[in-house]
Amino acid sequence: MLTDIEIAQKCKMKHITEVAAALDINGDDLELYGNYKAKLSGSLWQRVKDNKDGKLILVTAINPTPAGEGKTTITVGLGQALSAMGKKAVICLREPSLGPVMGVKGGAAGGGYAQIMPMEDINLHFTGDIHAVTAANNLLSAIIDNHIHQGNVLQIDPRQIVWKRAMDMNDRSLRNIVVGLGGKPNGTPREDGFVITAASEIMAILCLADDITDLKNRLGRIIIGYDYSGVPVTVSQLRAEGAMALLLKDAIKPNIVQTLEHSPALMHGGPFANIAHGCNSIKATKLALKLADYVVTEAGFGADLGAEKFFDIICRFAGFEPAAAVLVTTVRALKYNGGATRENLASEDLAALDRGFPNLEKHVENLRKFGVPVLVAINHFGTDTTAELEYIRERCEKLNVPAAISQVYTRGSEGGRELAEKLLDLLDTVPSQFRLLYDVEAPVKEKIETIAKEIYGARNVVYSAAADKMARKLSELQLDGLPVCMAKTQYSLSDNPRMLGRPENFEINVREIRVSAGAGFIVALTGDIMTMPGLPKVPAAGQIDIREDGSITGLF
Repeated sequence: MLTDIEIAQKCKMKHITEVAAALDINGDDLELYGNYKAKLSGSLWQRVKDNKDGKLILVTAINPTPAGEGKTTITVGLGQALSAMGKKAVICLREPSLGPVMGVKGGAAGGGYAQIMPMEDINLHFTGDIHAVTAANNLLSAIIDNHIHQGNVLQIDPRQIVWKRAMDMNDRSLRNIVVGLGGKPNGTPREDGFVITAASEIMAILCLADDITDLKNRLGRIIIGYDYSGVPVTVSQLRAEGAMALLLKDAIKPNIVQTLEHSPALMHGGPFANIAHGCNSIKATKLALKLADYVVTEAGFGADLGAEKFFDIICRFAGFEPAAAVLVTTVRALKYNGGATRENLASEDLAALDRGFPNLEKHVENLRKFGVPVLVAINHFGTDTTAELEYIRERCEKLNVPAAISQVYTRGSEGGRELAEKLLDLLDTVPSQFRLLYDVEAPVKEKIETIAKEIYGARNVVYSAAADKMARKLSELQLDGLPVCMAKTQYSLSDNPRMLGRPENFEINVREIRVSAGAGFIVALTGDIMTMPGLPKVPAAGQIDIREDGSITGLF
């Protein structure tokens, strides 16, 4: 069987102007980055903003195995299938971070015969959006330290600076560092650290901003730390938002690319879902809804993370009303949640499947709490047995939720036809009654506990002394009327990655609470979740290479 990159390298891509034309986008609306990728100009929105919105479909998933379960592949394949059936459809996805590309999880362009092209460009530097976010983030860090070095007029307390530097790579050694060493000419010594760019507030802001003015205003509201009196210090006080917005002037424009079958796709922004809000930009999704009748988008990791944040943060901010949710599952992920070891996931094990099925059941329940119709997509693997696939179908029938087997990885759009047909039937017969989970004006702890109990199934929430203190401080500063973005492991409904299936009678441990005032949400860090990942024992980078002729090998 061909690898993902071998399949991609055999693809004959269309010029991006031809792909864009399928959405009635003309050449004047495109800023070309070569022949196969382009940015969409601001003038396009002005031309289409009065169009009727299409239907928004969210693709989410159960809790995955550490290898991932092909949610992006399903998203791409579903978009291809809808297009192949004559529907005007567009896919909206996030951009890949170099950290997972060089680490273990892989890219974010799909797989097999359901990929976004040009796959190599997308999984490497693409159009430079993530690098622009990194540059804007680190410009602010430099300005903060320079301000302190040059006299500290704002009386910033170096012990209370909450802003971190960023880079788009997994590097555990940079989680906690000391800057300013080497004497007075080199600045003021203080503790600092790095986050991965995809987990940065700048990335969140880029994906939530409506336009350059909104972007600049959000950047200005960022709280970088506190002064000696405990009062927040913002970017606008440092007069840095203009230069930061300038660095992001091109990054704020959505990118258009194509699938292997030349269906249009918008890729823009790349926040992680286990740390940040895990969805592509609101700007790209709003545009897609004006350009197509069906918009298929994705929220990262399991529905307990990505879907909850999509509904409670993205839809709340953007006013989206999703028409349906597609819940991706696999035989092997259910067996893994049922206690099967990674080494035995290829063997038939109906007992493990039975033990793991409650995980899917809980995610269906959760999605229904938001009032959206649910369709289960069973992502087919070659090791799945007929008995295992039928078991999932029968259990889904008992939940009164439709299910379809997807073979888009091996068959492209044809392998997604059953899924697309069942989705269209669901959209025609079951109206969405979308609703949010909590009142945004509720106290911070109440919002956290609603998510923990209603979505995760926790018994209660335990706060560290620091988190408890910050919750009180946010109330005092009147910064608590914001939605909550939970940072949690993706492998479990709990904050412990080893608690698989549908755990019960557990506690969620909140060790830290942060406010991302520019993004407009409060971050609650649970368990051992890190904002700067590390590389695995055997990084994917060890297999990636480029030949003398320029061809790339080992990239998935």
